[in-house]
Amino acid sequence: MSKSDRIRVRLVDVARAAGVSKTTVSDALNGAGRLPAATREHVQKVARSLGYRPNATARLLRRGHTMLLGVAAREYVETPWVYAELAYFGTLVTAITQAALAHGYGIVLLPTSGPDDCWLDMPLDGVFVIDPVEGDPMVGDFLAAGVPVVSDRRALTEVAIEAREPSRWVDFDYDGAVRQALDHLEAAGAERIAIVTAATTACFYQQSVGAYQDWCAERGRGPRVAYIPGPGLQHVLNAVEGLLNAADPPDALFTLVEINPALLLDAIRKLGRSVPDDLLLVCTTEDPTAPYTDPPTSTLSYLPGETAEAAVSLLVDSIEGREGDQGRLLSADFQIRASSAFPARRPAFPSP
Repeated sequence: MSKSDRIRVRLVDVARAAGVSKTTVSDALNGAGRLPAATREHVQKVARSLGYRPNATARLLRRGHTMLLGVAAREYVETPWVYAELAYFGTLVTAITQAALAHGYGIVLLPTSGPDDCWLDMPLDGVFVIDPVEGDPMVGDFLAAGVPVVSDRRALTEVAIEAREPSRWVDFDYDGAVRQALDHLEAAGAERIAIVTAATTACFYQQSVGAYQDWCAERGRGPRVAYIPGPGLQHVLNAVEGLLNAADPPDALFTLVEINPALLLDAIRKLGRSVPDDLLLVCTTEDPTAPYTDPPTSTLSYLPGETAEAAVSLLVDSIEGREGDQGRLLSADFQIRASSAFPARRPAFPSP
């Protein structure tokens, strides 16, 4: 059986198979505690038979803090890519680094994907998992290894682990944020609002699309959703082109995926549309050029600076055994600019 086919055996698995507690297993494997020789030998034999191997994080935690925090973005976990290249994640990583340094910690960027649970071999005091996928194994693996995790509430609720270690959350009111943008577009006269989103099970995308679909249903409108299959600018541009070349094209576009506003506006013009004359536009982005495009682009921001401060503070409190908040619910920042602020009117765009 190859390494990629093996399942990591955890301390709790050895304890269950040996019929003893996790503490007894830990003492038996580390030469600690006052255990009968027979018990120690039994636990060691069970551990060997299961193929158990201790991870670096657990060993270092027994010696003291490593002063390292892991950061991972979990969109497109099956596709190796550099998430820090996107404006949102780049801004967030920078802010996390600064917040961590203020507490005396360093940052390790974890891969989006890898063989088995390779991240457990990294000596980390705690981990911030951003946009975890549904039932995310990374969250479960770290919690099982006794490493504190900060992530969104859904991920921490989904992971069912015996004797769960402390975990805290940072989350957003995605429903409220999406509805704010949609209500604005509707007030500006839009009747056929389309969204571009990602085909992942990350909570942000699932809840945002759900909010959009509910909003459309409440008004008797059919949803117009374009999904991109993976990371990359071309996927976004292809989705936009498909929407705008439809027989009944949208009169407003709301992108949930990250894209450079100037490039998007240029692509829209090349498709024969004018923003905001016949297409209103709102982008979910942290791109700093948004206020300076022609026209300036309306944006929905999920506050990477505030997110970083909250996540690092919660994580350090958990690592260092302090009380404090169990979680932080943040609100998004919606900035209305000329790309979506055209006077209310929406003549139907002629079919191609």
